[in-house]
Amino acid sequence: MSLVTDEIRASASEVYHGDAICQEKSKFLLTEMSLPNGLLPLEDIEECGYVKDTGFVWLKQKKEKKHKFEKIGKLVSYGTEVTATIEKGKIKKLTGVKTKELMLWITLSDITVNESNPDKISFQATSGLYRTFPVSAFQVEDVKKDVVDVGVAKDAKVVEGDVAKETQVKEV
Repeated sequence: MSLVTDEIRASASEVYHGDAICQEKSKFLLTEMSLPNGLLPLEDIEECGYVKDTGFVWLKQKKEKKHKFEKIGKLVSYGTEVTATIEKGKIKKLTGVKTKELMLWITLSDITVNESNPDKISFQATSGLYRTFPVSAFQVEDVKKDVVDVGVAKDAKVVEGDVAKETQVKEV
C-alpha cells in the first residue's frame, strides 16, 4: 500500500516524473537540507515529490535496489517507495529503507547530521538502535556534463534528462 495518496500529490509543491530529473532533484534537496547527496542511490526513479509545507518527500522506483556503501561496508535496501519528512540536517519517519546488520535486515526510521560535529551522521532504527558514520561515506562527487574541446560542432545540443539545451562548444 502506497503512503503517497492523491491528496498528498495535490498538495505537493513539486512532483517530477522520470529518472534523470528525479535524480537531480533528490540530490539537490538533500544538499539544500545539509545532508549528503548520496544517501538515496536509487535507480529507475519513476516519480518523486516534495510537500514544502510539511517536508514530506517521496521517491518511487521501478524495483527494489540494494546498494553497498563501500567506504563503510554497509549494505542497504531501498524499497520501490521511499518516503520521509525532511528538514535541515534531518530525515524523520523514513519508510522503505533497511540496512543489514550481521544477518538481520533492520528498518531505518531517522537520519541526523550531528549539529555539534557536522562530519558525523547517525542512522536510527525503528527499534531505537543507532549507528554513527562519517558523512563523507554518503557523499558523491557530481560529474559535470560539460562538453569541452571534443570536436563537436558549434551550437550542438546536449541532452540532459528530458530537456535539450543549447550549448556553445569550442571548435577543435
